[in-house]
Amino acid sequence: MSDQSVPPPQRAPLAYKNDDFLKGPDARPMRILSEYLEPLSHFRRQRVRDTIVFFGSARIREDGPLAQYYADARTLAAMLTRWSKTFRERAYRFVICSGGGPGIMEAANRGASDARGKTIGLNIGLPFEQFPNPFITRELNFEFHYFFMRKFWFAYLAKALVVFPGGFGTMDELFEILTLVQTKKLAKKITIVLYGSAFWKEVVNFEALVKYGTIAREDLELFHFADTPEQALEILQAGLREHAEAADAEIPAISSSLKPGEPANGGRRS
Repeated sequence: MSDQSVPPPQRAPLAYKNDDFLKGPDARPMRILSEYLEPLSHFRRQRVRDTIVFFGSARIREDGPLAQYYADARTLAAMLTRWSKTFRERAYRFVICSGGGPGIMEAANRGASDARGKTIGLNIGLPFEQFPNPFITRELNFEFHYFFMRKFWFAYLAKALVVFPGGFGTMDELFEILTLVQTKKLAKKITIVLYGSAFWKEVVNFEALVKYGTIAREDLELFHFADTPEQALEILQAGLREHAEAADAEIPAISSSLKPGEPANGGRRS
């Protein structure tokens, strides 16, 4: 006689549909990996080869006391986007990329949108300030949980960096890229423009770093200052011509990471 009190057998949930597992600590490696694979799939489908990254304060508004920086970021992004369209190939070159939020990030995405170009927003979930702006290309609008994965995509697709006045976040992003370039950890040249020379020379005493021996004099050659969109455009075009002429079959063109002792042109991708 069968025992009516025994419940019928039930299937366990599939691991990739088990929210308790996916949101728990054991699945953290999968969540990290997803923030690499999901953007990668979008960049491939949208045929984005490389980027120009804009950094700057989320607090600079179009009608605020530093509004000129907003206007200049918008203008420069539009100029760069129109210039990038002159490269006729199977992939999109030098796509404007920002942190996806308001302020200078919005201005950069807005300028690229003004020029009818694709534009990327790498947003991050924060309790304040950081919400996606409406000018990002819909298929290139990303939301990150892990700061280091967001930084990966900033660094490894960028062929140039334009840094407008900003606070802690901008400083963090700038000095991280400068460190990667200074140490030659990235097997590529990145043109770095600090926009607003008066701001940068007041806020960061680069000459003092040389004076005290914490950086070398030649490290000051890792970046340029610009004070107008036209000046910044000229610097960026000069620095990007080498990349514009180079053949690179991979889309997106994720930079190599050099191992100790490897030449810059011999590093394998990692």
